[in-house]
Amino acid sequence: MSASHVQRADFDQVMVPNYAPAAFIPVRGEGSRVWDQSGRELIDFAGGIAVNTLGHAHPALVKALTEQAGQLWHISNVFTNEPALRLAHKLVDATFADRVFFCNSGAEANEAALKLARRYACEEFGEDKYEIIAALNSFHGRTLFTVNVGGQPKYSDGFGPKIAGITHIPYNDLDALKAAISDKTCAVILEPVQGEGGVLPAQQAYLEGARELCNQHNALLIFDEVQTGMGRSGHLYAYQHYGVTPDILSSAKSLGGGFPIGAMLTTDAIAKHLAVGTHGTTYGGNPLACAVGEAVIDIVNTPEVLAGVNAKSEQFRSRLLAIGQATGLFSEVRGLGLLLGCVLSDAWKGKAKAVLDAAAAEGVMVLQASPDVVRFAPSLVVEDADIDEGLKRFERAVRQLTA
Repeated sequence: MSASHVQRADFDQVMVPNYAPAAFIPVRGEGSRVWDQSGRELIDFAGGIAVNTLGHAHPALVKALTEQAGQLWHISNVFTNEPALRLAHKLVDATFADRVFFCNSGAEANEAALKLARRYACEEFGEDKYEIIAALNSFHGRTLFTVNVGGQPKYSDGFGPKIAGITHIPYNDLDALKAAISDKTCAVILEPVQGEGGVLPAQQAYLEGARELCNQHNALLIFDEVQTGMGRSGHLYAYQHYGVTPDILSSAKSLGGGFPIGAMLTTDAIAKHLAVGTHGTTYGGNPLACAVGEAVIDIVNTPEVLAGVNAKSEQFRSRLLAIGQATGLFSEVRGLGLLLGCVLSDAWKGKAKAVLDAAAAEGVMVLQASPDVVRFAPSLVVEDADIDEGLKRFERAVRQLTA
């Protein structure tokens, strides 16, 4: 079957129906521009859901991938490999962490973080200390464990008995956390910015208070930085923006710039509880993924790129706010760095999908984060001309929609 014979209608015949993809099929990308099967050009402000850190077909990533492809693809964790060790060194050097565990996705990074937290508590304090506290409207992945920890019942209902020992509390509510935490708590897991829950940043005092409560109760503080990590906040990791250090951090999405990779970062004292044989993954830390991840961190973890994220963030914010206020579509733009959410006004509540579709028709790709928030997660190096043109298209779409 040649490529040209595959159409959107094929999806409905051969794929499990758990997605409802757009009517067009993107086939090529360069920078922040994408072309579909018909040759139509779109500007990409979705970034593959906060994944394409450096846009599409970035020369440094293409080079890293193709060079590694000519050497070694996969060898398993029966052996270690050079790209994994290099990337681990770079992550350790740039963060609070002493140790890294590589896997293939954000869900796997969170699964490892949660398993490690339970293992640590069991071995240090006994098997009664296994309770996990998470936030309502949080999202931590789609495995049975992570989807139960996530605070969105629509994703966890209907898959049999829930995993025991998980409590959900309102986000940014320190009193609720205080009331829920106890000496049975092994971990508190939080996103520094709730991504899928509506691009909602944590308040400074909330994260500081969570750190303090975890210290008091010998609980581990886990930051899910799958969406906020690798430069998206204007810092390499968002915990650095807040100045609050977790015990365990999960990373994925932007870490691979489009190549699947996840990582769990932690300290020596905690890491030792995952002794040989306690956890594993066949593909995790494979040379291809780690070679690309290394190229990503080399570019992103530089003053120019991180400062650029904040400058571009301001460009987006001011222009989006003007569009929202002129059209009445939204009145608030919130988020951190280049993870931004436009909160729909009462008249447009629940209609984020309509905004996405209108934008796509005008040639710009955006996302939703809940039905009430339009989300932007562009490349961290998106060019000013693309920001300008993309927002012009977005404004046209919004004006048509609200006319």
